[in-house]
Amino acid sequence: MKCPICKKETVEKYRPFCSKHCADVDLGRWFNGSYAVPADTPEDMDEAAAELEKEQLGPH
Repeated sequence: MKCPICKKETVEKYRPFCSKHCADVDLGRWFNGSYAVPADTPEDMDEAAAELEKEQLGPH
């Protein structure tokens, strides 16, 4: 199995990555929005839009 970040052989401790560095790169991509899981139902999109609106308004 190859590391999805750098394509080196994986290391059991960090699988599916080859190192902590590549695992952290992958996690960073999730955090900054480079990766996303698309919503394909209108209910999911409506719920996500409502949550985003609540976050933007903040506490009153």
